[in-house]
Amino acid sequence: PPDLPRAHSPLPVMDWTTIESDPGVFTELIQEMGVKGVQVEELYALDEDLLKSMAPVYGLIFLFKWRSGDPPSAPVETDANANGVFFASQVITNACATQAILSILMNCPPSVTLGAELANMKEFTAEFDADLKGLAISNSETIRKAHNSFARPEPIMEPEREAKKDDDVFHFIAYMPVNGVLYELDGLKKGPISHGACTDDDWMGKACPVIQSRIEKYASSEIRFNLMALIKSKRDALEERAQTLEGRKQRCLSALDGGGGGGGGEGMDVDDPDGPLPVGDDALNAEVARIEVEIARSRGEVEAELERRGRWRDENIRRKHNYIPFIFNFLKVLAEKKKLEPLIEKARGKGA
Repeated sequence: PPDLPRAHSPLPVMDWTTIESDPGVFTELIQEMGVKGVQVEELYALDEDLLKSMAPVYGLIFLFKWRSGDPPSAPVETDANANGVFFASQVITNACATQAILSILMNCPPSVTLGAELANMKEFTAEFDADLKGLAISNSETIRKAHNSFARPEPIMEPEREAKKDDDVFHFIAYMPVNGVLYELDGLKKGPISHGACTDDDWMGKACPVIQSRIEKYASSEIRFNLMALIKSKRDALEERAQTLEGRKQRCLSALDGGGGGGGGEGMDVDDPDGPLPVGDDALNAEVARIEVEIARSRGEVEAELERRGRWRDENIRRKHNYIPFIFNFLKVLAEKKKLEPLIEKARGKGA
């Protein structure tokens, strides 16, 4: 079922908590499941050019207000295995965020390192149907533990209840390309929803109008949506770019020292994303200067990304920390010193 507002603490063995929709939370969640080299970025505009600037983008995570009885927006493929799609039914309450993330991770290209837990699960459940795949996820202690590590400590535990008609119930789904088809992966449906053929280059351009259409469908009554992208780790991408530039710089310097002929012959490197080296000393010197500027910029961006990761880490520590004992003891000390009641009366006076 979709995520329902509830309080948790302590958590029963197989219970799953609601977690906050936040890129720092999702990135750490992915890392705790053993996946390396990816991160989650929040998107503030549904813009194809913005998405292309973040490439490679492995998939999109969309949060919206769920409404019972809404029909699928396109044809549903009931045999996902036949089309090479990992699709799992959602059998866990409050886990649709993690389910959407897993839907993308389990369908990512081999260049993404899943880690032992997810790689073994993907192999073991390859021939399972959607329901059995969902049960396998629900029985994974690694995934449950990573998910529940973001449980907010609560002083009062409320029993789980069914959503009422007037409750705001939100749901996460995923969009991504798999084997040349743009899929919508929603664990509450009977299978992946096909939005037509696509390539790795044009799928984002096809996903944007699909998501925009869904937003417009609710436009008259709802403005709360959230869109995030699962992308390659920015730090890894920037460091790889700096290494590529350093190699190109060394080839330029070698050509200047007579080790290559510049733009042709030995100076050419067909695997270089920046193309062949320029011809002539002046052009080679200018290229070295350009490369040095770009390397410095890449290293600065790496430092900025490390600082942002540090802020995410600190925010997640605060999310997970249990402040309740401190608050109770602080109130107790205030009461013992006869200072609690005056503060309460003062607060009441301000509220009057």
